[in-house]
Formats: sequence, C-alpha cells, structure tokens
Amino acid sequence: MNHPAPSRRPSLNRRQFLRGLGATVALPVFASSLRPVARAAAPLAGEGLGVTATGAPLRMAFVYFPNGALQDHWWPTGEGSDFTLAKTMEPLAPLKRSIQILGGLDHKNATAGNDGAGDHARANATFLTGARARKTDSADIRVGVSVDQVVAQRMGHTTRFPSLELSCDAVRKSGRCDSGYSCAYQYNLSWASATTPMAPEANPRLVFERLFGAGAPGDRASNFAARQATQKSLLDFVLDDARSLQRSLGRRDQEKLDEYLTGVRDIEQRIQRSEKFGALPEVRADTPAGIPANYGEHMDLMFDLLALAFETDSTRVSTLLLAGDGSNRAYPQIGIPEGHHYCSHHRNNEELMAKVGKIDRYYMERFARFLTKLNEKKDLDGRTILDNSMIVYGCGNSDGNRHTHHNLPIVLAGGGGGTLQSGRYVQMGGVPMSNLFLSMTERMGVKGVERIGDSSGAVKGV
Repeated sequence: MNHPAPSRRPSLNRRQFLRGLGATVALPVFASSLRPVARAAAPLAGEGLGVTATGAPLRMAFVYFPNGALQDHWWPTGEGSDFTLAKTMEPLAPLKRSIQILGGLDHKNATAGNDGAGDHARANATFLTGARARKTDSADIRVGVSVDQVVAQRMGHTTRFPSLELSCDAVRKSGRCDSGYSCAYQYNLSWASATTPMAPEANPRLVFERLFGAGAPGDRASNFAARQATQKSLLDFVLDDARSLQRSLGRRDQEKLDEYLTGVRDIEQRIQRSEKFGALPEVRADTPAGIPANYGEHMDLMFDLLALAFETDSTRVSTLLLAGDGSNRAYPQIGIPEGHHYCSHHRNNEELMAKVGKIDRYYMERFARFLTKLNEKKDLDGRTILDNSMIVYGCGNSDGNRHTHHNLPIVLAGGGGGTLQSGRYVQMGGVPMSNLFLSMTERMGVKGVERIGDSSGAVKGV
C-alpha cells in the first residue's frame, strides 16, 4: 500500500501553540488576510541629541487641554519680565521664573478654510503637526508628522523608549467624531507619519508596568527579565516557523510575509534596545490600580508617571492629552455638572463664563503640581529636571466660544538646559506655532529639520 508523501508545509500546531500562549507575534493567515505592518522609521545616528551643555538629559513634553481658554482669565498684564499673572495662571505663581507665556502663536491650518465645521478635530490634529487634516471619517486620514515624532525618530535610540504617549481620555483611531472628521484626529496628538497616529495609553497601571515592570517593588526587574526571555524564545519560534513557511508561498503572500516580519524585527530591536540599557530602573512607588474614578486623580497619576519617566531617563519625549478638543466632560468634583463644551459656548453669559474659568484653573492646578514635582527633582548636573526640560502646555483652540485658532493659549515651561529665557510674557507677533517647534528641535540637538507643518522659520527670543 502506497502512503502519500508527507507534506512539506509546516504544521499549524506550532502556531496554535503560540496562540495558546497568548503570543502577539503569531504568524498571520495568508491569502490576502494580512493587515500591513507599519514600518518603523530608522533613527538617525548623531551626537549631542537630547543632551544639555552640561551633559544632563534634555526633555521635551507637550500637554493638551481642551476647548480653549477664557481669554480675560488667561492673558497676563504687563510684558517681558514685568508681568502679572491672570486668574487662570495664578497656580503658576511659585514657578513664575520657570515659565514663559507666549502670545501671538497661530495655527492657520486649524481654521475652517474650505472644510467647514470641525474646529475641534482640526485643533487636535494640527496642534503638534502644523498641518491641515484631510476631512474624512474613513480610513484615508492624513495630517502630518508631529514635532514629538520628528524628534523621537531621530534620537529615540538614546533611551529605553523613543517616546511616551499618554492620555486621560478615550483612545480611538477610527469612527466619526466631529462634523465629518475621523475620531483619529480628535483623540491623538502624536503622529508617526501623515497617516499613522501614535495611540496613547490612558491606563496608569499599564503605563507603569510598561516603564518599570509588573509586580511588587523589588520583584519588577526579575519579572521583566523573565518576560523578555520568554518574548525572545517566542520570537525565535515565530521566525523559524516563518522561514520554513516562506518557501511554500506565492509571490504575493511572500510580500505580505516580508511586511509582517518587518514588524517582528521591530519587536526584536525594541528588546535589544532595552537590553542595551540594562536592568529596569527601580522605583519604590506602588503600581497604580487602574484608571481612577476621579478625573483629577487620573490627571495627577499620568503627570506623576511622566515625571518618573523623565527622572529615570526612560524617555526624553512625551505627549499627554488631558482631553480631546470638544470634550463635554462634566466636573462634579469642582461643582460643575454641565459639560465643558457646553459651557465653553457661553455667549458671554457670566454664569457660564465663570464655570469655564473654574475649569481652566482646575487644569492649570494639575499642570502646576506637575511642574513643581519636576522643579523638586535634582538632575545629574545639579539643576532641576524642570531646568533641563521644555514643556509646552496649551490648546489648538484659543477662544472656545468663537472657535478661533490665532493667539493660542500657550505656556512654555522649563529652562531648556539653560537655553530658554524663562520668567516672561512674550508676544511672538502672529507667527505659526510650528516655528516654536522648529526652535525646540534645534535645542534638542536635532539638525536638518527644515520645516514642520506650516513653519516659516524657527522663532527667536524664547
């Protein structure tokens, strides 16, 4: 009796085994069912990236609050170093010499133009890209590369994490959110490419475990090492399976496999980069339980995690979306049951304006607490971490009542490693906000960036 020749196709049992382990790198199903894997941008080699003149790390972060600001409560009186903080800014009084309030920065690409309604989506999408978002609620989203990723893609190899994306809001990359704009615009600040948002993490527990490992203090480093060893074994398993499978595929499926393996190799590179930096930093803080019910506590936790990431030099680039523009969150913890967006369209109603001012100050109190933490932490060169940071706090909407995108409410905090002239209120004269971003990339040691969004040249005098 003749028996059929054994098949040379690799058994599916190994893939089923990997799926049983919960491996996220299991081989895909072929014949046109593989989703393309985005190719990671290769970091560029260079010296002096993300380092101050004294050799300490230089950090940059971008923090977004929603729905513009109550104008009379935001802008100071006076000018230069002789200025008086308005009501919303009062929580920053102890840090007055560590901040610059910048007026006259615009985002023309957030205005309606020929696109009609959708100011909230555009405000979010344009904030760090300076680019005009394509008006679509389908998969053909397009805006631009954000400033944080311009920097991270060139110097991300210098730290354990190229960048850190955080949020205190929902995380969405699809669906329709604002007058025909995709939710991807409204819930993402960071964009790796014109079509690829960097989805933020909103759960403090997951952020903490990503940065410092799972388990109790003292156990995290060993738990992380064991997890990495398992990941490496699984990757070897997957790559071996892929190589044996590759010989039996047609040309189209071979192309899909190549795309897939690009993603697998990216995981390998991340593991190798992590190993290069040695053991995880040990922190005594307890692992957060998850997302707190109280929104203020949620913001504080995310700010604390960002401060820890900077302190341990886990990353030097970060974004934090406190809430997507257009957010209609209520604030019962400060006595405001109405939604924020509803209140922001106050039509000069004094009661609603007072509530907007109270919300603006609530956000500012959280930001001031974060800056105070950075100002209390000593850096390698004896300065504080705040001295060696550039932290942008602002919104892509200026006046939430009228949906304007000129003279944006922007605070630039920190000393930039001694390169910023803090303690001032400065009018920039109606230039693209992207010009500020060019100036920041130069200070980070990133050379050769000629343009970000609609920039027309780096701002001077910050």
